[in-house]
Amino acid sequence: MSEGTVMAQSLYFTFVLSCLICGSYGLVSSGTTTVRSVDYNATTVTPIERRDSTTKPSTTQSNKSTNAPAVRLTSTTTSKVLTTTTRPPKTTTTANYSFNTEDLNEGIDKKVEKRVWNKEPEDEPLEFECPPLGLESLRVKDPQLRASSYKRRGLGPHRGRLNIQSGIEDGDIYDGAWCAQYEDKKQWLEVDARRPTRFTGVILQGRSSIWSWDFILTYKVQFSNDTLVWQPAMNGTKEAVFEGNQDTETPVLALFNESATVARYIRINPQSWYENGTICLRAEVLGCTLPDPNNIYAWQQTEQGTKDKLDFRHHNYKEMRKVKTCFLSATSALARSGADVGRLGLAINQRSNSSQRCSIGEPEFRYVAGMHGNEALGRELLLNLMQYICQEYKLGNQRIVRLVKETRIHLLPSMNPDGYEMAFKKGSELAGWALGRYSYQGIDMNHNFADLNKVMWDAIEFDFQNNDKSKLINHYIPIPEYYTSEDAFVALETRAVINWMQNIPFVLSANLHGGELVVTYPFDRTEDWAPHDDTPTPDNSFFRWLATVYASTNQVMSNPDRRPCHNENFQRYNNIINGANWHTVQGSMNDFSYLHTNCFDVTVELSCDKFPHASELPIEWENNKESLLIYMEQVHRGLKGVIRDKDTEAGIADAIIKVDDIDHHIRSVADGDYWRLLNPGEYEVTVSAEGYNPSTRMCRVMYEHYPTICDFRLTKTPKQRLKEILAKGGKLPKDLQLRLRQLRLRKLRASTKAINSRRAAASRKARGS
Repeated sequence: MSEGTVMAQSLYFTFVLSCLICGSYGLVSSGTTTVRSVDYNATTVTPIERRDSTTKPSTTQSNKSTNAPAVRLTSTTTSKVLTTTTRPPKTTTTANYSFNTEDLNEGIDKKVEKRVWNKEPEDEPLEFECPPLGLESLRVKDPQLRASSYKRRGLGPHRGRLNIQSGIEDGDIYDGAWCAQYEDKKQWLEVDARRPTRFTGVILQGRSSIWSWDFILTYKVQFSNDTLVWQPAMNGTKEAVFEGNQDTETPVLALFNESATVARYIRINPQSWYENGTICLRAEVLGCTLPDPNNIYAWQQTEQGTKDKLDFRHHNYKEMRKVKTCFLSATSALARSGADVGRLGLAINQRSNSSQRCSIGEPEFRYVAGMHGNEALGRELLLNLMQYICQEYKLGNQRIVRLVKETRIHLLPSMNPDGYEMAFKKGSELAGWALGRYSYQGIDMNHNFADLNKVMWDAIEFDFQNNDKSKLINHYIPIPEYYTSEDAFVALETRAVINWMQNIPFVLSANLHGGELVVTYPFDRTEDWAPHDDTPTPDNSFFRWLATVYASTNQVMSNPDRRPCHNENFQRYNNIINGANWHTVQGSMNDFSYLHTNCFDVTVELSCDKFPHASELPIEWENNKESLLIYMEQVHRGLKGVIRDKDTEAGIADAIIKVDDIDHHIRSVADGDYWRLLNPGEYEVTVSAEGYNPSTRMCRVMYEHYPTICDFRLTKTPKQRLKEILAKGGKLPKDLQLRLRQLRLRKLRASTKAINSRRAAASRKARGS
């Protein structure tokens, strides 16, 4: 048997790919934003149309600022110029599209918007000659940022980072930009690269705030090696002036020429700004650090990345298909794919000697990434994880071999591929904060699952008022009818994933997001619609353990010296938090998974930067590799076993497993096996099933990374045995006939005694009257 076949039989790898149905995307907001560029032969500014993720009213230059026109940068040594990249809008049309969800067990006909395929090459993101220094990703530390002045600490230079987000309230220490104290042309934001660097560009953005409207219209750039003598970027014999922003959110790129200045320091010097605002900006700087052959800057060496030989880059759809193909050829020739879902296709490829049914005792685990298309790190981490598992399995890494043989692993790298393609084609630094978050239908899938919390809490309140908890359901809560109707505002991707969750008995999961550094656990929704409030589940202690496992092994989260990403300091909570205590989310995947299935699900916010540059991916892989592996291993913590019929030894499906003092039950699957995630300890476990007598036993969970086996054998109730015998037309056994006769006699005696008691009471009452 070949090594690939052995792995295929051991590994049930569901690699869920995101399919592009047709063409290139033209999905942006409904407006256009005017961006200025400069003609070669004139100093006048020529407006052009640019598609941006955010459309805002046009602005005028501040009368407090310069009236000098913005020009393309020309160097004293080359005529290469500053450009702002633009792309023409794509044509779209409407068409009926039918798709088959063979693997997801759903067939849907929808009227979807279909892109016109012009057989043109796909738009590729602009590739930078040099990568970002890391203002957005926090590789550039706070002490490396200085400014001429700032209004207050919350608007200091350390807040002048691309895509940094403010809190709801302005005026705290977490505002959304660097803002100068004074409004004049002498203000600057300075970045210290700490080593000689060839600076090749700047990306500028306005202030993040729901209360203020501040951005820079034009600016200059200066370079220095000692902060004493500054050399300006030149346009021929004149100091160059660069175009800035036209709104607060859209990043604008300025590229320098090939002979860009080599220096250690760079300054951004605003020259004009929005007339009703002030000097505020967020920025990223592009630059290549020069080699250090003499090891002069050894004390300033940054992260070295990873030793793993993986494909570290951002993969579009076609490239992701290639990764999948490589994986399939490395494991087995067996494959089964399909399941187009509207504009999204979920192509499921399965590796197993039992393609649909899991092996008894083998738990199902899943990772889901890309729910928000612009949060791209999770997508790449799952592709890297797949490559890593394949490589290490072949090399005989015992940890990976054991994980593969004992676990069925499912990977969904991109739940929202349409959103990803939009962000990908803009580029990791130019997509802004929100472009690509929503699905093609404009749906935030993190709020799109059925709200079963309300169903549960309404039932609890009703039963409490009626003082009857006997019929209270705390698990497998059914989906409301309104949610399943064709008119419900539910994304096609969400429906497909729900079918996937219903068809496979997942035990443990995590969905990977970006933009913060924290792990959140259910519930994600507050009970009384408060903006945030601690709302724990009955399994709160185990959820906290799961979150801690990931956070404590993540190299960045566990760093006590790291700074907050945006406006929350999660280190106060050891980098884990109840989801509802952070901010309430209605219809989250975590809550739905917990209340509708057996699966425990957490959210991992992987990085401050939603869409890190490709140069950051090796570092991010190393930061998360151990966390990804050890979290998967938690699927083997707790209890597992098989619930069987005592007489026939057949597995009993849909049996209810109840753990004393934990008001959340789970159910056995088709073959009678079950997995109950629990922390170490001794538990009283009761199993019940329709037609069987309940059974209770004590089960102890150990500290080791393997589950305690706790099997149950249930006996049928006499009533159930009678039903089965009569259904087969058989004759009742003598012992059952005797028990039925005794039961009838007991009922007859009881009814006779009750009748005699009523007669005696009536007689006494008659004599008394």
